[in-house]
Amino acid sequence: MSLFKQLCVAICVLMLVSFAGSVVVNVESSREQQVNQLRSHAQDAATALGLSLGSHLDDPAMLELMVSSIFDSGYFESIRVIGPDEKVLVERSGPSLGRGAPQWFADLVDLAPAQGDAIVSDGWNQAAHVEVVSHPYFAIAKLWQTAYATFLWLALISLLCISLGVLLLKRQLRPLEYMVEQSNAIARREFLSASKLPRTPEFRRVVAAMNQMVEKLKTLFDEEASRSEKLHAEAYQDSLTGLANRRYFDLDLQARLTEEERASSGALMLLRVNDLVGLNQRIGGQRTDLLLKAVAEQLQQISQGRFLLARNRGGEFALLAAGVDRQEAEQLAEQLCGALLSLQQTGASDCSPVAHIGITTFAPGASSSELYSAVDAALAEAVSNSRNHWAFVEHRQQAGASDERNDWHRLLDGALQQSRFLQYAQPVVNAAEPTQVLHNKVLARLIDDGGETIPAGQFLPWLERFGWTARLDLVMLDALLAQLASHEGKLALSLSGMTVRDPQALQQVYERLRLNPAASGRLILELDEGQLPGPAELEAITRKLRSLGVELGLQHFGGRFSMIGNLAKLGLAYLKVDGGFIRGIDQESDKRLFIEAMQRAANSIDLPLIAERVETRGEWEVLRAMGVSGVQGRLFSEPAAWA
Repeated sequence: MSLFKQLCVAICVLMLVSFAGSVVVNVESSREQQVNQLRSHAQDAATALGLSLGSHLDDPAMLELMVSSIFDSGYFESIRVIGPDEKVLVERSGPSLGRGAPQWFADLVDLAPAQGDAIVSDGWNQAAHVEVVSHPYFAIAKLWQTAYATFLWLALISLLCISLGVLLLKRQLRPLEYMVEQSNAIARREFLSASKLPRTPEFRRVVAAMNQMVEKLKTLFDEEASRSEKLHAEAYQDSLTGLANRRYFDLDLQARLTEEERASSGALMLLRVNDLVGLNQRIGGQRTDLLLKAVAEQLQQISQGRFLLARNRGGEFALLAAGVDRQEAEQLAEQLCGALLSLQQTGASDCSPVAHIGITTFAPGASSSELYSAVDAALAEAVSNSRNHWAFVEHRQQAGASDERNDWHRLLDGALQQSRFLQYAQPVVNAAEPTQVLHNKVLARLIDDGGETIPAGQFLPWLERFGWTARLDLVMLDALLAQLASHEGKLALSLSGMTVRDPQALQQVYERLRLNPAASGRLILELDEGQLPGPAELEAITRKLRSLGVELGLQHFGGRFSMIGNLAKLGLAYLKVDGGFIRGIDQESDKRLFIEAMQRAANSIDLPLIAERVETRGEWEVLRAMGVSGVQGRLFSEPAAWA
């Protein structure tokens, strides 16, 4: 029982004891008063009769008249006049008048009739005596009225006091409620601090101590996040432009070419600033650096966050556009050439053109060395071409873009309409005890016309291009919910960025979860780090999912590490580190330092860290020694059909 309820019960018990005591004392006091009044009533009547009957003892009619007049004027049970020889001269008694109150009350107060006696004198001699017995009817009735009024009044006062006491108690215990909220927030990895301290000295000290603890935790987390972000920037970010460096670019490119879940087709674009050495000599290093920053800004404006950008070295920039065909890549090159022309016109560069661009396309299974050779050949062709400042070179023969687009459109549209997707699952296991499954990650596989399964990395870019990723999310969610009862443990399912940015699609997800309460406590939805909505929208999504009993996790994390400082208040289920940062971690010390810093930052807010694509025992042993919570990869299990 909560402290508030215990105190409320205590207040009610005290008020009940006080109320009962007050009623009992009041009734008992009134009872004594009524007993005295009964005695006085009987004695006064007896005395009056004794004085008035002395001269009429010889007249029986007068005696009868006088006794009757007294009997009829008040509440008497009986009046008797008894002669010297104990002979009853006159007697009056009447039927019972009842109790004047409920029987249980009359039995409780037990008010007996009162008797009065008086002597009737004849001169100096005792001629007779009078016995008067008062009926307790009026006394019991009066006592009942008094007790009933007292009960009602004290009950009203007690209820009022209890209500005021509860309100005051709520007000006084409000700091405790906020401290409970602070504790729950810490469990959700949020840091709340009370801006206004309570007036009660004891609560004031406790709240101040809680605020101090929360601020300390927040400071520790911020320090770890800052340290991790610094290591990430040193290892994977270009210090001049803020873009990714060649190392990070190669990691992502390799994943697009080889990793089953992320493999996709697209375009690789290489931009090389014209005559960088001459620019340094003619306009100076400072202005040349400003030119490189301006080129990076133009690339970011053209990309709009959709593509990976990197500065390889010197004046060379790379753009990796997954899901883009040759025609779209050439349009991007035209837009970029137009944007770079403005740099020449503003005097940022004295070369014409400012840069040359080489383009090639890629597909899963291609070699990165082949791609770089093709894009270098495209750059050489662009330099020799006086009309266009960009050139395209295909690194190998591929099907026509229009035919490929039509084939994918037909295949995917039919698969979505017929729900022709398979569910595969890959377990995520405890890093310290691989036999313990933390949850199963549900993966999508497409069945083509020949009955072969196609991994998600090959069809997802086309779904994004057609704007159908939300349709796939709903199809997969429906299939998962339909089979949820036949499987045990927790399950994780990815949602696309298009779904979380589309209010209508997101509402459909919420509605399906609301209609399937079995998913509560068992389902985890995952968002890709590169497809997250704004902080406010992400917080609203997390709060809504939590109300439905569904958790939220982030996958492929690491490229935008600067956002880890905003993750504390989201209450995420876990962070899954992108496999590119895990590959070869047992051989590359800087990767190890980065993951260690990330682990410390996540551990400071009790946020589990899970490593993706763990494929060698050496990688696993390093991660286990770091204290990483979970691991996922082919070392432990291949994705298998979820029957």
